[in-house]
Amino acid sequence: MRSRSNRAVVLALALLAGGTAAAASKQGDVNVFLKGGVGDYTGGLGEFSSTGPTWGATLNFQPYRFLGVELGYEGSRHAVDDNRFLDGDEPSLTRHGGSSLVKLSPPFLEQVRPFIGVGLGASYVSVSGAANGLYESDFMEEVPLAAGLEFNSGAFTAGVRTTYRLLVNEEFADAALAEGGPTGGLFDASLTLGGRF
Repeated sequence: MRSRSNRAVVLALALLAGGTAAAASKQGDVNVFLKGGVGDYTGGLGEFSSTGPTWGATLNFQPYRFLGVELGYEGSRHAVDDNRFLDGDEPSLTRHGGSSLVKLSPPFLEQVRPFIGVGLGASYVSVSGAANGLYESDFMEEVPLAAGLEFNSGAFTAGVRTTYRLLVNEEFADAALAEGGPTGGLFDASLTLGGRF
């Protein structure tokens, strides 16, 4: 009887150890991190905006070392720098949006992981202040292109990244850039910090 009891205890301990090892090997499959940095519009849009803060929160799934999928929220705020407004009367552009990103990395690197990514996103640009009909709040679609470097150690992750967003729709500034319509994108550089599970 004691022999059977001992075998049951050994089996239970083996299963527990195996489950713990499996859980440890899975660490890093899901990353959650915050990001913050600076950014600006480019092209024709960049001629009428100032560099401003950017921020966001991201959930990253890493099914394989070479492949990651991100779902995230991003925001930014930029002052309008347009001489058609009196000093101190320029409006500001606040952006809130979401995006998904597919990331590719070298399969043999994990602790220091470079990556490139491409995705789809949409944002709402809110115009505050007296825009004089030149700028108006509106939705815009985006194609984010990202590159960066992630540092992973145990339960922690950090990184640096740059993202350029091709703006499919920039109607919020149609009247401001009447000649040929708005052109440009949105570029930002940010730091990331979070946890791995």
